[in-house]
Amino acid sequence: MDANLILIFAFVLTVALLAMTTGILIHRRQVEHEERRAELKVREAEAKAEEARYSKGDYSKIEERLRVLERIATDSNHALASQIDELRDLHQIEDLPARVETAR
Repeated sequence: MDANLILIFAFVLTVALLAMTTGILIHRRQVEHEERRAELKVREAEAKAEEARYSKGDYSKIEERLRVLERIATDSNHALASQIDELRDLHQIEDLPARVETAR
């Protein structure tokens, strides 16, 4: 009788350990799923904010680029070359702080 009790206890203990291990794995998976869901909600909110910004008429950067392209298309070649050089110099100046930060 004692051998049967030991076998029953071992079986119950084994089933309990398997159930706990399965529960832990399921819980981890649920936590990962919730984290991913929260991340996607944040991305969705950012996309909606960007869309709302453009739907309100915040096209200032696009308009500025369009004006530059119109000037390039209508100006003479000499003026065009000097403006391109000015833009290159401007981009180099703007990129300088970014290069300094990445160097750190």
